[in-house]
Amino acid sequence: MKLLVIVALAALGLTFIVLGSGAYNMAATEKHWAITEKMITWVRESSIKARAEELEVPALDSADMLAKGFKHYHAMCTECHLAPGEQPTELAMGLYPQAPVFYKREPVIDADEKLYLSKKYFWVIKNGLKMTAMPAWGLTHNDEAIWATVAFLHKLPGMTAEQYAAFGETHRDDNLHDHHH
Repeated sequence: MKLLVIVALAALGLTFIVLGSGAYNMAATEKHWAITEKMITWVRESSIKARAEELEVPALDSADMLAKGFKHYHAMCTECHLAPGEQPTELAMGLYPQAPVFYKREPVIDADEKLYLSKKYFWVIKNGLKMTAMPAWGLTHNDEAIWATVAFLHKLPGMTAEQYAAFGETHRDDNLHDHHH
């Protein structure tokens, strides 16, 4: 048992020495090591699931909610997550990890998966994600605005540039992006 503790402490010490030496490149232009990527993904998904599990999802299909969600998405999200037909922005290209491009995803049909994604999207939008450039919009936006954005996120997969433009024209008004700080 004593040998196991010594080996574990030596491995931990060696790890700190190697990482402290700068061997791990933190540049956004370099991909994570495969083990690092797996660990970050596991920790992130576990954290989100544990915190989002108890959320109550409101009805997300009203025209008013979708219109508000479009306005918020268009004003706040397209710089990183893009809109259908847009080329990646300079900001989006410089992110690592890359922000998800929602319109390129497959539509979710399974009700349980859609429910979980709704909770996950809400939690991430409200709280942000460390070391990803995803801001915590809950500091400046109320839950209603965030749920509206979630509602629109469910409409984006498979949406064409023409559909996005038409959606914008249908839901355009003088107060494109309103919220209270």
